[in-house]
Amino acid sequence: MGRIQLDKVNKVFGDVEVIPPLDLSIEDGEFVVFVGPSGCGKSTLLRMIAGLEDLTTGAIAIDGGDVTEVPPSKRGLAMVFQSYALYPHMTVRKNIAFPMRMAGIDEATQKAKIDAAAKSLNLTDYLDRKPGQLSGGQRQRVAIGRAIVREPAAFLFDEPLSNLDAALRVGMRLEIMELHKKLATTMIYVTHDQVEAMTMADKIVVLQAGVIEQVGSPLELYHAPRNKFVAGFIGSPKMNLIEGPEAAKHDANTIGIRPEHLTVSTTEGTWKGRVGVAEHLGSDTFIHVHDTGLMDMMTVRITGDIAVKHGDDIYLTPLADQMHRFGADGLRIA
Repeated sequence: MGRIQLDKVNKVFGDVEVIPPLDLSIEDGEFVVFVGPSGCGKSTLLRMIAGLEDLTTGAIAIDGGDVTEVPPSKRGLAMVFQSYALYPHMTVRKNIAFPMRMAGIDEATQKAKIDAAAKSLNLTDYLDRKPGQLSGGQRQRVAIGRAIVREPAAFLFDEPLSNLDAALRVGMRLEIMELHKKLATTMIYVTHDQVEAMTMADKIVVLQAGVIEQVGSPLELYHAPRNKFVAGFIGSPKMNLIEGPEAAKHDANTIGIRPEHLTVSTTEGTWKGRVGVAEHLGSDTFIHVHDTGLMDMMTVRITGDIAVKHGDDIYLTPLADQMHRFGADGLRIA
């Protein structure tokens, strides 16, 4: 079981409140991602759950039991860090076995758990190698294997893929998702990369300056952001956010339209602009449009290609039923 409950959890460093009091429920078996810009408090919040940071006020419960004053080693959680934190002089087998040896688990049980973890992580052929003989992705799998054998109530991942190159990040992302399906164990994953959040999470927690801006499924956040911050943060490329007279026409302080919800014409449309850089990705093309009089640059996403070049005039028309409206307070207008 791995239900985690945060009740008015708060963290103050000196005179700075980095986590204002917040409540959050994480259900057993969920894959929850904490996402937000650098400095938003997501890693601090994860470390508070792990017991690596003390709470200033509030309480944390795991499966109904108060663990606020319980040391990290007694919380039944396993943490995987950005750095692999492997012992370079030990083999993969001994690295994975280390927490079990510290817990006094017998050799036979250790071997069975190591073999099972290695099989699930495709590490069986590497058990007798040392970390220096492995790729970055393999080393991260060893760190995950060391966490698996503890059979924790929940796994806590603190930006575990940030040291990997782009191709390895995608591969490891899929492996972690597959692992979650196999183990059905609660996982909390911290990242600043909203693409990772969108592709991995059952539930996303969007943070800004220690405040939870919205909690929901990836598609809930994408299609119904509760405020302008979430609208601009979730989605790649970002939502186009337009203020001024054009927004006022729609009884809003700001209107938002996602790049894929703009139609493109070379002859007519709602907004005229000038083609800037076009990013051709094969299946999609992102066109960056200037001089619309609405914002510094608008981004439109089209399928395939279009016969325009840098400097050409272009016309954009928003899909009316896909427009988001936000008030002066930044909140979504229904």
